[in-house]
Amino acid sequence: MNLPAKNYGADTSGLIYGFVFDKDGTATPAGTDDALRWLREASPDTGGFVWLHFNLSHTASAKWLKDHLPLSDLFHESLTDGSRSTRVEMDDDMLVAVVNDVHYDFAFEPTDISTLWLSVGPRLVVSARLQPLRSIDRLRDAVRHGAKLMSPVALLVHLMHDQGDVLIHIVRNTTARVDDIEDTLLAGRLETKRADLGALRRLLVRLQRLLAPEPAALFRLLRKPPEWIVEEDLADLRQSTEEFNVALSDMAALQERIKLLQEEIAGRVAEANNRSLFVLTIVTVLALPINIIAGLLGMNVGGIPLADHPHGFWWIVALIVSFTVVAGYIAMRRHRE
Repeated sequence: MNLPAKNYGADTSGLIYGFVFDKDGTATPAGTDDALRWLREASPDTGGFVWLHFNLSHTASAKWLKDHLPLSDLFHESLTDGSRSTRVEMDDDMLVAVVNDVHYDFAFEPTDISTLWLSVGPRLVVSARLQPLRSIDRLRDAVRHGAKLMSPVALLVHLMHDQGDVLIHIVRNTTARVDDIEDTLLAGRLETKRADLGALRRLLVRLQRLLAPEPAALFRLLRKPPEWIVEEDLADLRQSTEEFNVALSDMAALQERIKLLQEEIAGRVAEANNRSLFVLTIVTVLALPINIIAGLLGMNVGGIPLADHPHGFWWIVALIVSFTVVAGYIAMRRHRE
């Protein structure tokens, strides 16, 4: 059942990779022809299942899925309805899931999140995406390195574990960035831009908005699971859902921490602006007497006082200094009050 290397992941159906799992959970790489042959010839009593992963940016993928695989109409509709909200639904005894994941080359940008479509049945698992995604790639690497998956639900559980690991990794890296910003802030350096924290917060908010409905959708599924899902798989799915919830809770706590740091930075910036405005006000007040007196004495009219007095200049200087001292005293007293 091995597919020639020159065709693997590059056939006309848009298949990226495929695996056939036997009853012991051992995976064998397979192409579309091998998968279709196995689905036709293998008996349901023999166990095992097929996993096919498609690239929806390939123009032939959606048509090939509709023409060759026994997938529900709900799955085909979800590929084209444009909705990216996380959900898990039952249709024709199959699970149809729309989940979200981060891009393989994730760069901590809010746009680095894309959708993964899943159809999970008793003998067939189909996944499809538009962009390379990190969690599904971790699942593929695990299968290639010998991970044993006894059932389609076991594959779904493994994918959720991988999603949780990716999410925890993002939270840890974001926490490290926030720690650096916080250390800079505590050191009294205000060059830290709130835009950096704002970008991280937007990323976490988008992740939480897209991923948070996933555990709730799975919990609803666990209330009335399909008959072909065994109790052991249900227990594993329930545990993975709880672990995913813990990762989302850590993300929410990190969002609150970023919010508090933004408020602290905003408060310090406002305090620095107030000090600058006060200094500017004091300078303006101190310069007011000399500006008024200089303006009056500079008028080209007759009757300028002390114009012919031998010490007139020094009298004017003394008058300006007196007014300046009085104005400065009044301003400083109001500031202390």
